[in-house]
Amino acid sequence: MDNQAYKLSFKHIGQDVIIWPKAKIVFPEVISIGDSVIIDDFVFLTGGKETHIKNFVHIASFSSITGGGEFIMEDFSGLSGGVKIYTGNEDYSGSCLTNPTVPFPYRQPIRSFVHIKKHAIIGANSVILPGVVINEGAVVGANSLITKDCEPWKVYFGSPARIVNSRPSEKIFELETQLRKKLYDNKGNYIPKDKSSTP
Repeated sequence: MDNQAYKLSFKHIGQDVIIWPKAKIVFPEVISIGDSVIIDDFVFLTGGKETHIKNFVHIASFSSITGGGEFIMEDFSGLSGGVKIYTGNEDYSGSCLTNPTVPFPYRQPIRSFVHIKKHAIIGANSVILPGVVINEGAVVGANSLITKDCEPWKVYFGSPARIVNSRPSEKIFELETQLRKKLYDNKGNYIPKDKSSTP
């Protein structure tokens, strides 16, 4: 675990977690991080209602997760560089004022969620808007805009994004099974990398 992780009071933090020192994390007390996670320098992560980053997750440099809502990244998912994820938004209907300088009740932001499921990949500089589920194995190509749920094991690209291809799952599941056998004991407990390596 990186030294910065010790200085922050996370709700939960697992083993083999690397948080690079120039990452900016706000409200760590509502953030749960699993095992074998890397958060690169220059990531901006603000814990909203709840934030769950599960196992084998990578969040690349210059990505940001903001908005005050719920954020979940499941096992083996990843954010490429410069991804922007919004779990909440302003109310643009005209019934209230907008921007964080305005106090309640004059400003009433809408808190929502973003859920990225297992084996999903978000390409560089993509934008994910609130209320979206990126389903299992879905891939979002670079510079895409996601405004609605992505189907499992489909490849999306564009602004707004549309399906451009499919992704096979069999080999990925096979490799996941092999890795879990190597890195977890019979009780499902994670074995740190230095203890799981074969000489």
